[in-house]
Amino acid sequence: MSGQPLDDYFAALERLKKGTSIIVSKGTKITNDAVALEAGRGKGSIKKSRPVFADLIAAIDEAAKTQASPVRDNQERLVKAKALAEDYRLKWEAALARELCLLRELAEVKKKLAQLTGSKILPIRGDSKPVSAPEFDG
Repeated sequence: MSGQPLDDYFAALERLKKGTSIIVSKGTKITNDAVALEAGRGKGSIKKSRPVFADLIAAIDEAAKTQASPVRDNQERLVKAKALAEDYRLKWEAALARELCLLRELAEVKKKLAQLTGSKILPIRGDSKPVSAPEFDG
């Protein structure tokens, strides 16, 4: 094999690393087959058994490792974000539970105060007056 086909393969590898591929879709995982297709060759044309491809295969493997790192970083960020969201959800639910307990306790205290003072129970929600049932002309 002459130097020209290897130059095509290395140029294809560079395009894949930069994300400016022409033949395969952008963002394609860097593999021997992807480089071969991007170079305009057939899938499987880069053979590990051929010594002429040794440097190319090493470069492809290195590029594939580099390409995989951002995906792992994004996955780690996603896991952290989900954990943080779950933590905030639990804190929010705990705050709602405390609010509910405090409202219940306030109602009990007002009821106890009404029993001790002999006055009517005050509504929990502000100055609103109790609503009476509408009259029915049946």
